[in-house]
Amino acid sequence: MRLEDYIQELNRIELLEPEKEAALWRSFKDDKDEDARRLLIQSYQPLVFKNALPFRRMDGIMDIIQEGTVGLIEAAENFDYHRGVAFSLFAVHRIRGRMLNFIQQEGASALACMDDIGEDGTSAKDRLADTSASVPEQAETHELASQLREALARLPEKERLVLEHVYLESAEVKEVAELLDVSISHIYRLQKTGIRRVRGMLSKFMQHW
Repeated sequence: MRLEDYIQELNRIELLEPEKEAALWRSFKDDKDEDARRLLIQSYQPLVFKNALPFRRMDGIMDIIQEGTVGLIEAAENFDYHRGVAFSLFAVHRIRGRMLNFIQQEGASALACMDDIGEDGTSAKDRLADTSASVPEQAETHELASQLREALARLPEKERLVLEHVYLESAEVKEVAELLDVSISHIYRLQKTGIRRVRGMLSKFMQHW
């Protein structure tokens, strides 16, 4: 399917009313209704497209969208509607993760979308040129990002999820608390502990920064 055809399909999708969506989740999870499952996944395709937008200039955009759809399906299969958490918040992490893993496996550059024009009228490529960063400086930046990713991956799961949602996805603390089914104060404790662990793991690296 071409991107243009996919967008046309998206335009035909109607947003679900909260009551109807709740009924569909009950039918899917409690009664194993495959039609309800299909309709729920279809209705959340715009969420996949929204997360694919930063990569829309890449040649494999439809493959990226397909991976995001796989993430959406996985999220739907694992979603527990009894917890009262919005499915969009639950699903977005799996959707983005699938997309980013695919891009990394394909060896695509994280700078593939540098031609996109931002709100200030400049592209990422323009801003990078303005900084006149040297090759060694760029290498150091990439190395720091790599070290940070490794540190996050080594955290206990809940601490990692809190830091990723709050700092990488700009989620509200209340939403993250609902997602993890813990109190807001516990989220702050996980956040504080996670930051302390990351700093400890990066301390030796930063001594040579």
